[in-house]
Amino acid sequence: MMSTRSLGLGSALRKAAFSPRIVRNQVVLQNAAAKRSLTTTTQSLPSSAAAEILDKQRLRRPSSPHFTIYQPQLTWVASIANRVTGTGLSVLLYGFSIAYLVAPGTFDSAHVVEFVAGLPEVVKYAGKAILAAPFAFHSFNGLRHLGWDMGKFVTVKGCYRTGYAVLGATAISTVVLTLMK
Repeated sequence: MMSTRSLGLGSALRKAAFSPRIVRNQVVLQNAAAKRSLTTTTQSLPSSAAAEILDKQRLRRPSSPHFTIYQPQLTWVASIANRVTGTGLSVLLYGFSIAYLVAPGTFDSAHVVEFVAGLPEVVKYAGKAILAAPFAFHSFNGLRHLGWDMGKFVTVKGCYRTGYAVLGATAISTVVLTLMK
């Protein structure tokens, strides 16, 4: 049998057992009276006042440190770049598709080729590089993510190796795609 002393309840049980019943009841009444007085002092607030109180509390709350205190890491820079390149490529695709639907005579292949042929060589190469770099990065980083989905390269060392491989492959393929005729 466990003793109350080993549980640390000895003195508390002795006090409860040997204190007079009147004293115990007065303590219960004091606690109940204190709780009742709290409910009478609360009041309902309109939603605008509640929102104002929350705004004041949020101003005093410390902000969470994020980019400002952390050293840039390849993993989160690549993640942000993957999202940006994916969004940019989607905007270009949907923008061209909507433009073709709205004005098919202006955005057909013959007009686009004719327009690009009239541009200076520097503008052509710059445009190709601007299109090739996000396409290459997003494609190679997508392959990297597929490898992660298969359970490959998920260690810190593997993440960094594949990250640098994606950057290298992006650089090489951007140059190759830009210089293609």
